[in-house]
Amino acid sequence: MSNHIILFCTCPDQNTASSIAHTLIGENFAACVNILPGLTSVYRWQDRIETAQEYLLLVKTRRDIYPQVERCIQEAHPYELPEIVAVSVEHALPEYLKWIDSCLSK
Repeated sequence: MSNHIILFCTCPDQNTASSIAHTLIGENFAACVNILPGLTSVYRWQDRIETAQEYLLLVKTRRDIYPQVERCIQEAHPYELPEIVAVSVEHALPEYLKWIDSCLSK
């Protein structure tokens, strides 16, 4: 199994998304963060069904630095309970994975 992960995180606005993305890259916690605008989220919160326009972050990083990534996002995120979900990379271009490694904290 690869040590590489893609982390999903929703943000309430462009400024929050951009700020978190730049912090993750600046701290060498992520090699790349894609910001996808125009996301509509429908979810249950405090026994109510909510709908919100959000921005989705796709964070390319490694499992071994997940704790730092999670802490960084939690410190910068305005939500009481931010979405921070990581999934394993099963297959990827080996050169791309090497590039990710070259960008991250050792």
